[in-house]
Amino acid sequence: MSFTAIQIIKTLNEHNLKAESPQTADMSFKTSKLLQQRSHQIIPGGGHTYAKGDDQFPEHAPGFIVKGKGCHVWDVDGNEFIEYGIGLRAVALGHVYDPVIQAAYQQMQLGANFTRPATIELECAEELLSIVKGGEMVKFAKDGSTVTGAAIKLSRAYTGRDMVAICADHPFFSSEDWFIGSTAVAGGIPQSIRELTVKFRYNDIESVKALFEQYPGRIACVILEPVKYDDPVNNFLHQLQEVCHENGALFILDEMINGFRLHNSGGQGYYDIVPDLSTFGKALANGFSVSALVGKREFMEAGGIYHDRERVFLLSTTHGAETHALAAAIATMKIYKTEGVVEFMDQQGKKLIEGINQAIATQNLEPYFGLIGKPCNLVYFTLDQNQQPSQPFRTLFLQEMIKRGFIMPSLVMSYSHTDEDIAKTVDAIADALKVYKRALEDGIEHYLVGRSVKPVYRSYC
Repeated sequence: MSFTAIQIIKTLNEHNLKAESPQTADMSFKTSKLLQQRSHQIIPGGGHTYAKGDDQFPEHAPGFIVKGKGCHVWDVDGNEFIEYGIGLRAVALGHVYDPVIQAAYQQMQLGANFTRPATIELECAEELLSIVKGGEMVKFAKDGSTVTGAAIKLSRAYTGRDMVAICADHPFFSSEDWFIGSTAVAGGIPQSIRELTVKFRYNDIESVKALFEQYPGRIACVILEPVKYDDPVNNFLHQLQEVCHENGALFILDEMINGFRLHNSGGQGYYDIVPDLSTFGKALANGFSVSALVGKREFMEAGGIYHDRERVFLLSTTHGAETHALAAAIATMKIYKTEGVVEFMDQQGKKLIEGINQAIATQNLEPYFGLIGKPCNLVYFTLDQNQQPSQPFRTLFLQEMIKRGFIMPSLVMSYSHTDEDIAKTVDAIADALKVYKRALEDGIEHYLVGRSVKPVYRSYC
């Protein structure tokens, strides 16, 4: 017999059912477990983003979040956590950030979608272009995959070429065929499409030059994040742009993560470079669904209707200019302009680094656990006894942090992470690393509950 989510929650509430977790007596995931069974029956993967999937978290973990405030969230079983995934890096100001919520609410009362453009579309475009240096035109959509895909289409149309060069060191650009066909999850994508995407290495300008030599006159564009973990060396970004233009290709920066985090205008502002095209999303509207393709007029106007070139069906999305989402984006951008959000996240991230590094040193775990990335956007690495990357040890760390009230697939900062939150985080990590050390000494099988997490990009389940 199959039950709906509402029936499951209602039954548990009526009978006040609460089970003790195998981990700790005061944290139960009973409702989550029941809802997960139901979700996998009607939703492929149990959710709508692979990075949020059950296979990315320990066996005993919060399965469903019901509310959030600042950097704190509550799951369907009533457990409270400090969150560091922070909405896959989208909720940079914090959950339910009042000025953003109020702006969206007020606009929502005027209508969400119309037969002709709404004036707020122009207002939001002007606001974003006032921030993004070198941006002359913009098209809005709802997700990052859509706008990065549009950038690729525009590049192919402008150059008359079919190949795309992507950075092999950057994990995700789009769910569309041109990118996913280059990963281990290429099911359903024709081989002919897969062969059109080639890869280079970050900070390796020779690997870029080699691609242009191997495929002369065929590469339409090069796309990468401005930075992932290590800064560009030897003026890499500027060299890369020069190589692109020398070979007739467009230079595209994916600013989904770095935009409104590393710098208000992303890595291009931080490293003082103007790309031909760039894509924004995530923190642009503090979790509301808004993404943007920004670029120079000579390229972008091909997607318009007032020119004498062959037209490009660039972006045409029914919900791309949903008015309350654009209102949220405007409010978010204004907060970034006036409140020093980027500087605050950098400051708090540095405090976190200092505290965690001290905890690592106390346990003599430097060869096995550590931090990489910018203070505002940290990740951690987990190595086993042989100092090899380890998914089981990653799972163990996630498990131990969940026990202590933290959802921590990464260490991504928000404007709502207070000094108190940072202090609690450092204390919890210091405690969890004691378990990590014992697992290295005694064997992880004595400490890990259930199966390990798995890579997103894998051919089979």
